Amino acid sequence: MRTLYFRPDVAPKMADAYCVIDVPPLLRELIVHVVEAGGLDGSSASGRALFRVLVDQLRVVPERPLALPMPTDARARRVAEAVLSSPGSSAPLDVLARRSGASARTAERTFLSQTGMSFGRWRQHVRLHEAIRLLGEGHAVVSVAIQVGYRSPSAFVAAFRRCFGRTPAQYYRRVP
Repeated sequence: MRTLYFRPDVAPKMADAYCVIDVPPLLRELIVHVVEAGGLDGSSASGRALFRVLVDQLRVVPERPLALPMPTDARARRVAEAVLSSPGSSAPLDVLARRSGASARTAERTFLSQTGMSFGRWRQHVRLHEAIRLLGEGHAVVSVAIQVGYRSPSAFVAAFRRCFGRTPAQYYRRVP
C-alpha cells in the first residue's frame, strides 16, 4: 500500500476528504515512482508535468470510503462510537467497556475477532485518521498531537511515522 496526501489548495476538487481508491496500472506506476523518489520536485518541468498527470489520473478513479473496520457486537460498537466521538480521550478500555455493558476482556476479544485489530491498535488508527484530517486543514503538529491524545509531539510523530512511513511534515511537503 502507498499513501499520498495533497494539500487542499494543490488539488481542490479532491479536498473534501481523504479516500481509498482502486489503482489501475498506470496510476500504480506513477505512485510507485513518486514514493521511491521521495516526492515530486516541483522546481523541474518534468516534476510539474508528472504531478499534473498524477492528479489527472486521480480525478478519474472511483473512490471507496476510507473507513476503519467496525465491530458488529453492540457492546463493542458502543465502545468504538465513544472513541470515534472523542479520539483524543484517554479513557481506558475498562471504563469504556463498562459504560457499554461489557468487560474489558470481552471488548478486547471482540475487537480482535471482528476488526482484526486489538482495541489499542484500533484506537491508534482512529487517532491517526483524525490527525490526517486536522493536518490537512493546516493545524500545527503540536496542536494535532494534543487533540488526538498524544502526550507529546514527538510521541505523535513517532506513531505517525510507524504507521505511514514518513513524518507529518514529509507527508505535507509543498508541491507547486
